[in-house]
Amino acid sequence: MENQKNQTQQIILNYGLILGFLSIVHGIIRYAMGKHLENDWTTSLVGFILMLAVIGYGIYLFKQANEGFLTISQGLKIGVGIALVGGIISVIYTFIFTTYIEPDFANQILILSEQQILEKYPDFSDEQLEAALSMTKKFTTPGAMAAMGIMASLFFGFIVSLIVSLFMKKSPVDPYTN
Repeated sequence: MENQKNQTQQIILNYGLILGFLSIVHGIIRYAMGKHLENDWTTSLVGFILMLAVIGYGIYLFKQANEGFLTISQGLKIGVGIALVGGIISVIYTFIFTTYIEPDFANQILILSEQQILEKYPDFSDEQLEAALSMTKKFTTPGAMAAMGIMASLFFGFIVSLIVSLFMKKSPVDPYTN
């Protein structure tokens, strides 16, 4: 049992670090391509595929080391743990990015948001526009971005872990029930 606990922690830590590293590489590539302000479906899809691959492989390795057996709760624990570690690393990178690499990031988001609002709602009054931008500004603070990053990582990590665990689950056969 102690060996399984150590093994679980090792998988969570190792694959959480890998997920965090891949998230950073994905962010750097987006920044290098000038797409760091865009939030389109392809960017989200790439992030989701990275998460699915890393969490899925981590759960698979646990199942292999556990004599081919896996419960849904074990898969959830491993997957959400990987997502949490990866999310923390990603949040640290985001803080470094918005503080040192691109300190004008929040301002750029506000300008882009204003343009998008005016395109979508050309009849907005100045008060409505100011209220919308004020709300956007609240969500671009480092604390808000960190909280949203961790929550998103945990939410999607849970969903991915649940799906993968449902497909991979296998319980040992109880010889007394046959």
